[in-house]
Amino acid sequence: MNWDDSTPAPADDAADHDGRLVGASADGEDQAVEAALRPKSLAEFVGQERVREQLDLVLKAALARGATADHVLLSGAPGLGKTTLSMIIAAEMQAPIRITSGPAIQHAGDLAAILSSLQEGEVLFLDEIHRMSRPAEEMLYMAMEDFRVDVIVGKGPGATAIPLELPPFTLVGATTRAGLLPPPLRDRFGFTAHMEFYDPAELERVVHRSAQLLDVEIDTAGAAEIAGRSRGTPRIANRLLRRVRDYAQVKVDGVITQEVAAAALAVYEVDTRGLDRLDRAVLQALLKLFGGGPVGLSTLAVAVGEERETVEEVAEPFLVREGLLARTPRGRIATPAAWAHLGLVPPQHAPGAGGQPGLFGA
Repeated sequence: MNWDDSTPAPADDAADHDGRLVGASADGEDQAVEAALRPKSLAEFVGQERVREQLDLVLKAALARGATADHVLLSGAPGLGKTTLSMIIAAEMQAPIRITSGPAIQHAGDLAAILSSLQEGEVLFLDEIHRMSRPAEEMLYMAMEDFRVDVIVGKGPGATAIPLELPPFTLVGATTRAGLLPPPLRDRFGFTAHMEFYDPAELERVVHRSAQLLDVEIDTAGAAEIAGRSRGTPRIANRLLRRVRDYAQVKVDGVITQEVAAAALAVYEVDTRGLDRLDRAVLQALLKLFGGGPVGLSTLAVAVGEERETVEEVAEPFLVREGLLARTPRGRIATPAAWAHLGLVPPQHAPGAGGQPGLFGA
């Protein structure tokens, strides 16, 4: 399995030699499970075939030269494996890893403190790198290119720049919004990769691997049922697997079949296309209250009782990707597929219905 958040690796006693969990506390079980399910090498990493092939070449070439690897930029939606790949890069280069995030670096001094404490060859993983402050970002330019930073001492006319030499290191930056990175920063990465959503077959492999590590019995149809509702995201696949495991242990004999997986996911309100409660609430409000739209985002958010940002950043991306909702200059509109998915008949004035103009006036 592979997915991506900034959860640190578990303590040595959290997993045994083959990755199965031992001794996890109730409070830390989910974190320990997530950490233990992370693949430890590129060979174990499921999916992202082109990225894995390219990254393998970069790392093997650096090892052959006895040099640190080029700086790496990983972009893509949450849960696709960016943090996992950063840990694999460190493991493949046999180097320690330091993990931090852009929001945690609000001042240039914060970044200088981190950079000055790095060891030679160490991997610095900077999650959500696009959210780093501008002064720290400008300091990072020189650090990445020349392995040097200028620390400013004092203020005003008496301020003095003290050059600080840094050991060679590898920066791995991760971002969910690559377009927000300024070109001078993006151009300093020697290798950039975009993480794609997974197809159902790849997610089935993720589910089978995770089930084996969790010591859960699952058949092919059960794995396919979970994979098909996982939104193309390994992190979600693993989360759903753990919830289905709970259901199977309590309600049946612990074995996950297609019927068990479907029943469990119905309890957790995840439908056959992976839509959850919020997704369906947005669609139902759009269809039943506003006739399919167009409707403004703020109005739609009020209708479902959620914040505007929650609807825009949590529900909409998946609904748009599934072709159930479209964003237009006049507001959000439902597609014919949305009406069909909820089993509703669109009115004649609905976008795309009854021979009326399509989503974009075609």
